[in-house]
Formats: sequence, structure tokens, C-alpha cells
Amino acid sequence: MSFSGKTVVVTGAASGIGLATAEAFAAQGARVVIADIAVEKAQAEAERIGAGAVAIALDVTKDELIAAFAKTLADGVGDVDVLANVAGWGKIQPFLENDAAFWDTVVGVNFMGPVKLTRALLPGMIGRGGGRIVNVSSDAGRVGSLGETVYSGAKAGIIGFSKGLAREVARHAITVNCVCPGPTDTPLLAKVPEKHQEAFVRATPMRRLAKPSEIAHAILFFASEEAGFVTGQVLSVSGGLAMAG
Repeated sequence: MSFSGKTVVVTGAASGIGLATAEAFAAQGARVVIADIAVEKAQAEAERIGAGAVAIALDVTKDELIAAFAKTLADGVGDVDVLANVAGWGKIQPFLENDAAFWDTVVGVNFMGPVKLTRALLPGMIGRGGGRIVNVSSDAGRVGSLGETVYSGAKAGIIGFSKGLAREVARHAITVNCVCPGPTDTPLLAKVPEKHQEAFVRATPMRRLAKPSEIAHAILFFASEEAGFVTGQVLSVSGGLAMAG
């Protein structure tokens, strides 16, 4: 599996699954764009990764920053071959304790952000006659998750969005697929109370959390030439936590 000569955009790439994904693409020869709201951390990771990696500020909840990001790409980086929408955010909280601002953030980061960024970059892929889009959803979007009701809805939306878009853009040699992680050992999960983390491990048949690199491997497969005839698919990487179809 090689991405030599390819330019790959990874959102949420300053830490967690996004960072592991950026590292994996770079290791396979890609020029990686580390897109993240945490600009200083993104720049530090780009310098550490090397191999032509660049950091560009991006807040997927702000339309004007998505537009600025797309312009910076066009002016300074060039054509994008792969878009990996990895950025995500959530917090365990009972639905009746959610407020409207919480809902807006959850939906903005996890659903509308990927939708809007994809819309901004898709014309370039169509113009060049090909590309790969990999969206990161969650097993919460497949089967639901206690205390993450709106998050589950937003992630389910990403699954439907991926399938619908895959049908629209297949004729342009663009594939769209979706990776659904289960509980993963990331800085975001580290903020969850320990009792919840222990419950996640107990509920997982393989009795551990996923490593970010294990999610990254699935993303790379969907982005690869080897997966050129695979589109509209959803892959759970959860140690058997959710086995529903």
C-alpha cells in the first residue's frame, strides 16, 4: 500500500485517531495536511512527522474558516487526492441534561463539519477525475450509545451521508467509505470518567480499547488503490463491541 505522490487532508490530526492517521499516511509516502483547530499542536506534529507534512488551521464548525482552509489548500498545497474526515467531539451526558448549545456543537463537529468540508473539496476531485473520501463515524452511530444520544444521531448521519454521496460520485471515480471506531485510547476518551472507560473494556469482547493506529489502518485501506472498487461501505473497528449489520 503506497501513497507516494498523493496529497492527503486529515482533519482533527493534531491528536488521537487523526494524528495516528496522518502518521500512517506519511509513512506510506503521502504529503499530509494536518488540519486542526489546535494550530500550535498541529504545527509541532507536522514538523515532527516531516516528509512534507504541513499544518493548516481548521475549525469545521465555522463556514468562513472552511472557506479559508480550502483557499489555502488551493493556493499553497495543490490538488487533494484523499480527504479523511476524522475530527470529532462528544461528551457523555444524559439527553435531558443537554442544552441547545451542546447539540449545536455535537452536530456541527460530527456531522455538518464533514459535510461542509467535503462540499468545499469535492469539486476539485471531480475536476481531476478521481479521489478518495473516508469519513470517520462511530459504532455509536450504528447501534447507539448510552449518554451519547445526539452524538449517536450525528454519527449515524455521517453513515447515511457517506452512502448517499458514494452513489452520487461513483461515476467520477471517487469512492466514499466510512470507518466506525469503538472506544479508542485517545486524549478525548481519557477525559471520560474511569468507571465509563472500564465499562467500555468490559463490553468489548477483545477486552481492551482500540489503539488509534488500528483505526488509522482501516482508513488507509479505504483510501488505497487496493480498495478502488469499494465504495459506500461501513467498517466497524471495535474489537467486536458492535456486531450488528
